[in-house]
Amino acid sequence: MSENTFQKLRDEIENGIVTGEFEPGQRLDETQLAARYGVSRTPIREALMQLSAIGLVEIRPRRGAVIVDPGPHYVLEMFDVMAELEGMAGALAARRHTAEDRTALEAAHAACEAAAARDDTDAYYYENEQFHHAIYAASQSAFLKEQCIALHRRLRPYRRLQLRVRNRMKVSLQEHAGIVAAILDGNEDSARRLLRDHIAVQGDRFSDLVANMERLRSRTAGQG
Repeated sequence: MSENTFQKLRDEIENGIVTGEFEPGQRLDETQLAARYGVSRTPIREALMQLSAIGLVEIRPRRGAVIVDPGPHYVLEMFDVMAELEGMAGALAARRHTAEDRTALEAAHAACEAAAARDDTDAYYYENEQFHHAIYAASQSAFLKEQCIALHRRLRPYRRLQLRVRNRMKVSLQEHAGIVAAILDGNEDSARRLLRDHIAVQGDRFSDLVANMERLRSRTAGQG
């Protein structure tokens, strides 16, 4: 199985959990999932291990993988922490970025622009991930990069779902442009503020995220 195929499999299971297709407390049977997605149990097992690493499932003795529901407010708390970490990474990147970091950041931003032009939210998500990784690298802090990537991974399903909110991808791209300019201009305060605001999911944006999750869950229930 190719990496892209495995990634799609993991994302489908992940989306099923976030949107309520699979319910909190439900046991995910490897054999049933393998039959459902037309694959062997090996990639299913690996996908479940990855989902366990980000807290969406819990691997329990004699029960296997069981779905965990962190709840919207816990998700909001993770976004709050992520916003602060990203803001720090942006400020350090503004002060420390190299010529190679500039090239990587500009290339990542261009890739996001191309995905947005195609109106491809899934592609944009993965290019967006590379964009943020370029910022982490430019911070020249290995520990901060490690922490950012770990939390980014935990928030992956919610960040991808958030991009499906109307106009969010377009707004995200506009925010990227400001972030790139601030970092490359060496404006630490602006980079910190823009990245913090870019990640924070408060007020209307949090309401939109929760509403989108509920809408997808209702649709899934209606198909059952």
